[in-house]
Amino acid sequence: MAIWELQALLSLCSTVACNFRIPAEGIDVEKTELEFIDFGVEEVFEDEDGILLYAPFENFGAIQKELENRSLEILSSGFERIPQITKQLSTDQQEDVIKLIEKIEEDEDVQNVYHALGIQEEA
Repeated sequence: MAIWELQALLSLCSTVACNFRIPAEGIDVEKTELEFIDFGVEEVFEDEDGILLYAPFENFGAIQKELENRSLEILSSGFERIPQITKQLSTDQQEDVIKLIEKIEEDEDVQNVYHALGIQEEA
């Protein structure tokens, strides 16, 4: 399979989202979410590592520029593939696939691993 065929297949099966992590200190998450909607941000989350902004791939440049204009430190940024359709597996099959994914991620030559596994949370 040629690289362009793989890229075409990936574009049909998933969408690409960009993300930015900024420090949470002194920032109102709700206000930030409302202000960045105009730049394409669709979701904003706060966790122990800061504030995470998610948007479609095509909004990456506009969001980066606005963060820089506001002198907000960008701790990290990147892209993620989000599957359009997920595959549900039995608990045993899911465990096997997760082990395989972890093995692949351990390889130093692997940069990113994408999957369409619908992870079932244990009750």
